[in-house]
Amino acid sequence: MTTQSNSRSGAEVLINALKINAVERIFCIPGESFLAALDALYDRTEISLIVCRNEGGAAYMAEAEGKLTGRPGVCFVTRGPGATNASGGLHVAMQDSTPMILLIGQIARKDLDREAFQEIDYRRMFSEVAKWVAQIDDAARIPEYLNRAF
Repeated sequence: MTTQSNSRSGAEVLINALKINAVERIFCIPGESFLAALDALYDRTEISLIVCRNEGGAAYMAEAEGKLTGRPGVCFVTRGPGATNASGGLHVAMQDSTPMILLIGQIARKDLDREAFQEIDYRRMFSEVAKWVAQIDDAARIPEYLNRAF
């Protein structure tokens, strides 16, 4: 006999936290560093996934949504070049005081501080172009971080 686990993955917790905060759409360029989040979003019809052609475009769309609705526009990008491509839209949001949340995939925790492929310390990189920058290292804290972001 097998038993099913009631535990949810960090990706499922993230998508649920976005739903609880009334997110209706997410702008993104699908990337391998957040595939689990895309999988968790797959059957969630209450949140639309808008797939863009460039991370910069996705960030500008999230910024525009925040500006038009007064609610944070949400953007998912992958690490490294994906994050740097999105930095322009993030900077516009900061300059215009537009509510926006940029979620960036990160390398595996076990590889941090080892100069892993596309490793960037986003807290340092974005500290001058965002109101708040954080890295979630414990899935149990996802709701806390998302609630603070909202």
